[in-house]
Amino acid sequence: MSIHENLLGGPPPTHLPDDPGPRELLASGAAPVEVAAEYPASSLAWALLADDAFEAGRVVESYAYARTGYHRGLDALRRNGWKGHGPVPFEHEPNRGFLRALHALARAAQSIGEHEEHERCSTFLKESSPTAAATLS
Repeated sequence: MSIHENLLGGPPPTHLPDDPGPRELLASGAAPVEVAAEYPASSLAWALLADDAFEAGRVVESYAYARTGYHRGLDALRRNGWKGHGPVPFEHEPNRGFLRALHALARAAQSIGEHEEHERCSTFLKESSPTAAATLS
């Protein structure tokens, strides 16, 4: 038996491919808005924009950024074999942009009174990665 075998019979974890360009630009100090413009498919850049807007009290803007990052992440997950459910491990760094965008979307939805969306996104985050849910909350 492989150490990575899923004993519950569920889908295998999805690991997005590494895209170091956006991450390296962000690490070098580039503004998330510049990175999102250069790499519009980067969930991480959109998640950081959502965080910045939320911290500045621009909740609707945060919601829009988070929703963009979330949908870009869903597209990437689907392109990489995800079937709509199953683990998306936070421990795999390329997955973190999507998970951060999902967290930001839940947070912003709660702030604007979108309670059903907050619950859906919060549950999705916990089911995708309990580690992300614990780390990002």
